[in-house]
Amino acid sequence: MLPALRRTGLLCALTATAALLPAAPVHAAPPAPALRFGPCPDSVPDPPAPAHVECGRLSVPLDRDHPDGEHLDIAVSRVRASGPASERRGVLLVNPGGPGGSGLPYAVTKRAKLPDRVRRAYDVIGFDPRGTGASAPADCGPMGGLFDAPAPDPVPQSRPAERAHLDTLRRTADDCARGVADALPHLSTTETARDMDALRAALGEPRIGFLGVSYGSYLGAAYAALFPQRVGRMVLDSVVGPWSWYDFDLVQSRALIRQRDVFFAWAAGHHRRFALGADGTAVRTAYQRVRDGLAQHPVDGFGAAEFDRAVYRALGRTERWTGLADGLRTYLRDGTTGPLRPAEPFDGAASRTHEAANRTVKCADGPAPAPARVTADIRRIRRLDPQPVLTGVEASVCAYWHHRPAHRTPLGSPDAPPVLLVASTHDPVTPVRGARALQRRLPGSRLVSLHDDYSHGVFASRGNACVDDTAAAYLLDGTVPRTDVHCTGPGLPTP
Repeated sequence: MLPALRRTGLLCALTATAALLPAAPVHAAPPAPALRFGPCPDSVPDPPAPAHVECGRLSVPLDRDHPDGEHLDIAVSRVRASGPASERRGVLLVNPGGPGGSGLPYAVTKRAKLPDRVRRAYDVIGFDPRGTGASAPADCGPMGGLFDAPAPDPVPQSRPAERAHLDTLRRTADDCARGVADALPHLSTTETARDMDALRAALGEPRIGFLGVSYGSYLGAAYAALFPQRVGRMVLDSVVGPWSWYDFDLVQSRALIRQRDVFFAWAAGHHRRFALGADGTAVRTAYQRVRDGLAQHPVDGFGAAEFDRAVYRALGRTERWTGLADGLRTYLRDGTTGPLRPAEPFDGAASRTHEAANRTVKCADGPAPAPARVTADIRRIRRLDPQPVLTGVEASVCAYWHHRPAHRTPLGSPDAPPVLLVASTHDPVTPVRGARALQRRLPGSRLVSLHDDYSHGVFASRGNACVDDTAAAYLLDGTVPRTDVHCTGPGLPTP
């Protein structure tokens, strides 16, 4: 069973109505619940006046094969369009990524970065997907020691270490089976996409607009596969490739090796600033000294796993590279780790929910690798680079998962209207090849590429007028570019 919502009394309740969904291709849809809005929890910031954010809950079945059985509440937020009714284009659901990320504040935080003409035209809708945030958050307990400080080294380098790594995965899967229990098969991307359609109906909209970033792109593609006729205008930014989660994680791990080499060369180019070495090889040696030192002698619970998490986070956004380089220099100078530590504790409630939901969704979305393949792939990656960053290979835990889905999540549809995909050509978190692969499943769609850019998250994020104007025109007027669009990025940062 899922744990009860951790926040109560913060959102308004739902009542049922007799309204019906628009007719589906074969069967009539069930009655749609009325969604009533009221005050938001403290986790949702207030937008600048005169905009106002409001929140509500949508009750949905845990298992849609048993619609009269257990239900869970989906936490929803809304900021209405700021323009007159004549400018309104409908609703724009937004998702910040994950899986496991809370989307309730995103209606405010992402909306603030959208072009003004988009804010005038759309009610921006945020929501916590099932298992995250305030939507019956998943709880996997200790997750095999993930929240220990220091946690186990995620890069085994010997046969005993490989066996210990597999044992950690097994214990993580066991912890999630105990904590999530009967909900294990139902915290999936497909079910979240169905929740999105229930939200569409509750809002009284025939179609939805959607902006999904990172995992949000995967969620949008799943919605398009299930409900192509209900897709309005959809922007998929920093696209997850249409592969199994485990295969995607491996693609990402190789991209991170390439990105880290770029970081080494960049830091060497600013040798006077960082004093880590005058060439990439010297910076790599300094990096390895830091990791080896923390692996052998963790500093106040900050060891190899914690270091790799800091590197993983920094490599995905170039504005974090200066902080990473400063952190390496600080440790080498005085043995402290302050600049490398996260702003929020990794073992906090929000992080625990995120990590639990991440594994649960990934393992519910398709078949798992065998344990022997997990070990073989670690060895293969280590032949590419003896010290890879494997923090993002979360789907390896699916090797021991207690629920075994038979099929992968369907993504994309030839029946969906044209979609706009957006990608940074050197994003290591969602490599651009994934956007090209998903585009083939969405005929007529266009890819907007930001060249000479090395960061994750592009539209209304990188401040690139070429990208933002193209996406805004598509959202407002349905303008689909005649061909794929190529924009020029900012290059590498100056520290």
